[in-house]
Amino acid sequence: MIEISGLCKTFNEGRVNEVKSLQDVNIRISEGEFVIVIGANGSGKSTLLNTIAGSVIPTAGSINIDGLNLTRLPDYKRSKWVARVFQNPLSGTAPGLSILENFRMAALRTSRKNLKIGINDTFKSLVKERVAILGMGLEKKLNHPMGSLSSGQRQALTLLMSVMDDLKILLLDEPTAALDPRSAELVMKSANQLIKEYNLTALMVTHNLKDAYQYGSRLVQMEEGRILRDINRGEKRDLKPTDLYEWFM
Repeated sequence: MIEISGLCKTFNEGRVNEVKSLQDVNIRISEGEFVIVIGANGSGKSTLLNTIAGSVIPTAGSINIDGLNLTRLPDYKRSKWVARVFQNPLSGTAPGLSILENFRMAALRTSRKNLKIGINDTFKSLVKERVAILGMGLEKKLNHPMGSLSSGQRQALTLLMSVMDDLKILLLDEPTAALDPRSAELVMKSANQLIKEYNLTALMVTHNLKDAYQYGSRLVQMEEGRILRDINRGEKRDLKPTDLYEWFM
């Protein structure tokens, strides 16, 4: 469970360019929920993800994950609980390395420093089994350079690499923004499948209202650093696609 209480973040505090990005945000997210966060530019949605990830430390308030207070913990110390996928497919992979080598790097991300993970038959079999879940045939191309794949394939593999460890939370920061429609659909279906299969608690920031309507068990709209709407699965079913567009008119 993620429990956020009284969360505030002010950038350039006390200066003429002061920005109150988050203002008294309170939200509880249960294990296995897939929360979609929407809002106009500057509404605070990306800052919310950044504070959960630990790349931004809040000005006030608290962030608890399964009862542990992680409010002041930096991002690299949260990596055993929290994984993040960015909008640029190039950000999550090393193009000159093979698919298998990229997975090895991902496995080393949260391992103890004195633990070396090699590319042995056991590891290769594990990666092959996991990659097959995507249904793209990439399990037959594990020795191919990551840079030879399409953007959609790379982003899907980035998603899969992020859940290789026993993490609890997946943060998706506009994961389809840089993709063409076909690749975007592929990535969203992969994300939805992995979230369900691994019972992850997930938050996704998106400007794509079609995805916001179609995916997730909960929909949160932010405005001026506050949560304006918080709609659960049952209420979301009663929405029409046009309702979401009207929120921004």
